[in-house]
This record gives sequence, C-alpha cells and structure tokens, in this order.
Amino acid sequence: MKDLNEILGMATRVQEELARAQENLDKIEVEGVAGGGVVKVRATAKGRIVGVSIDESLLMPSEKQILEDLIAAALNDARKKADEASNSEMGKLTSGLPLPPGFKLPF
Repeated sequence: MKDLNEILGMATRVQEELARAQENLDKIEVEGVAGGGVVKVRATAKGRIVGVSIDESLLMPSEKQILEDLIAAALNDARKKADEASNSEMGKLTSGLPLPPGFKLPF
C-alpha cells in the first residue's frame, strides 16, 4: 500500500507542477500577423487572445474598435468552446479509470 501512496503523491506533485506551468504560459505573449501586417492578433502562449489589430485600410475607421473587440470576443468564445469539447472528450476516456475522487489527469 505504501507504493501506491508514493505513486499518488508523485502524481499529485506532477499535477501541481503542470498547473504552475500552465499559469506561466498565460504570461507569455505572442503576435500573429496576416496580410503583410494589416491584421495582427496578440495571444498568450496558453492560447488566450488578448488583442486584435486591423489596419484602417481594410474598413471604415468609425467601426474599427467595435470590429476588433468583436473579433477578439469571437476568438475567445471559440477557444472556450473548444476547451470544453476537449475536456468532455477526455473525460469520456478517463471515466473507466479507477482514479481517487477529485484526482485530475493533466490534459
């Protein structure tokens, strides 16, 4: 039984380390560019969209900020839904595993 407790302890420590790593990913920013720089998207390494920039040559200037905000919101909404679908699918895979209550595998 001691071996099982050691394994569970190790798994818990690994899970905690992965959680810290995930938090750190949200602090790293990257920028994607399209159309020779007329459209730019800033995101964290975790995949959260933090900003969208669209060159005014592509649209009516009075609508620029609204369009940028809507695009960022739509991208984040899609990301959230993708994460939910992924978690649901992974939950199906782990539902038959004999894991202790509250134990979560790092996905």
